[in-house]
Amino acid sequence: MWKLAIGFVAFAALSLFVIFQAGDKVDMSGEKHGTEAVAPSGAASGATH
Repeated sequence: MWKLAIGFVAFAALSLFVIFQAGDKVDMSGEKHGTEAVAPSGAASGATH
């Protein structure tokens, strides 16, 4: 039972770490279809300024 609790705590800590590192870059809006699935202009072209 204690192994389950330690696994849960480790998974929660890892999840929080990833979420806080990503900041506002995470898109939680779900699946996209059609025109909304297209990346903003410049993002897919790879052009750097």
